[in-house]
Amino acid sequence: MITTALPILVPFVFIIVFLFLRSSRLTQWLSLFGSSILVVVSVYLYSRVTSIGIQVLHVGGWKAPFGISLVIDHLSGIMLLATSVIVLSISVYSFSYIEKQFPFSRFYLFFFALIMGVNGAFITGDIFNLYVWFEVILMSSFVLITLGSKKAQLEGGIKYMALNIFGSLLFLAGLGLLYGQTGTLNMAHLAAILREEQHALQVNPATILFFVAFGIKAAVFPLFFWLPASYHTANITITSLFSGLLTKVGVYALIRVFTLFFVQDQHFWHNLILIIAGLTMLVGGLAATSQYETRKILSYHIISQIGYMIMGLGIFTPLAVAGAIFFMVHNMVAKTNTFLISGVISRLKGTYQLKEVGGLFIQNPLLAILFIIPALSLAGFPPLSGFFAKFILFKSGIENHNYLITAAALLTAMLTLYSMTKIWIEAFLKKQPDGTEANPAQNKLSVFDILPSAILGLISVAMGVFAGNFFGMCLEAANNLINPVLYIETMLQ
Repeated sequence: MITTALPILVPFVFIIVFLFLRSSRLTQWLSLFGSSILVVVSVYLYSRVTSIGIQVLHVGGWKAPFGISLVIDHLSGIMLLATSVIVLSISVYSFSYIEKQFPFSRFYLFFFALIMGVNGAFITGDIFNLYVWFEVILMSSFVLITLGSKKAQLEGGIKYMALNIFGSLLFLAGLGLLYGQTGTLNMAHLAAILREEQHALQVNPATILFFVAFGIKAAVFPLFFWLPASYHTANITITSLFSGLLTKVGVYALIRVFTLFFVQDQHFWHNLILIIAGLTMLVGGLAATSQYETRKILSYHIISQIGYMIMGLGIFTPLAVAGAIFFMVHNMVAKTNTFLISGVISRLKGTYQLKEVGGLFIQNPLLAILFIIPALSLAGFPPLSGFFAKFILFKSGIENHNYLITAAALLTAMLTLYSMTKIWIEAFLKKQPDGTEANPAQNKLSVFDILPSAILGLISVAMGVFAGNFFGMCLEAANNLINPVLYIETMLQ
């Protein structure tokens, strides 16, 4: 059905509109309108997946595996829902935090180009088009990182671009090897071919290239250095958007290919994934504890929490994969929220340095509440979303006798609690340091400052209160990933 293409078509239409707009205020309101449409579209498409089944569109009427296919299953539907909520929140937040000297039409044009790339990656049924959407994401994100053309932004953008281009080259090389062995790039067709045992040795080189390429995109150990070198340099609106989406596309790609068609030598690959997951968690968590700049603390914790997501893939049981999906959505919401609040703190205090801020609990109690919700959720406190996401992963690790990775995950949770507590004490509880003062020009907050964090905070609470319902959605997606017969048959029929 044509509606399957709406997550791509909606941002594409707004990209064209923004090419001809010069009014900053109209551009902002159109961005909010477009983001709201994406929420409606995502809800509609997910409801169709749950009521009718997997949604497939063969572009141009060319049946798989000969044409380009778009497919929305339970995992894609969940990711589209989470993405649309993040996009809507960022659209509201941008009213106050996209600096006036930025060309508004340029920001929103590449903002929607990035969203088109992210949505395209989630719904493509063709592995080559996954590469194409990664390149759309890469080009758009590079422009957004360097928007403003400050020295730090250009330096961060070059570091970001360099390693990600290397990942794209590995991805392209893997595609060539995969096509040479199988003669197809349709993911369902690849799954039907590669599940035959005789192809295991033939695709191992391609598997390695894909694993490294997606590992770079997901920022796993030891391929994560581009992230803390670049994220803190961009405007906080852009950093918040990246924190919620970019690495999650890499994780999504790892989950998709290692459950669908890279299913050979599972013992080796799952053990390797668990080792990398543990190191990603611990290195990211430990690095965050040494930082005193809020964006850098939160950036390193993006890395540590990627480890939880691929931990579920490494354990590879329905419960574990469901936990990975639950954790991914929780993290998209909570991590974006903490970055948004760090921007509000900077607006009130004029800095991101924790040593130079304080007294926010008395100055703005509502902001303190809005921060403590995602902070405690990231640390894993009940009854918030992070508690249930981690509980599912811990339970799956213990049941599957993966005690080392479970211990690493538990230690990382304590490191996260330490970092969130440090931000809370430094920014909210301690007094304003002598010799520093709040930014008097920005001491009043508008609805555009508060509303995005309030929306995301309520979602974190709702995911905890209704954890059983959301877990049911994630478990359905996990069962379909581990046993993808329905996905393959629906695509190829």
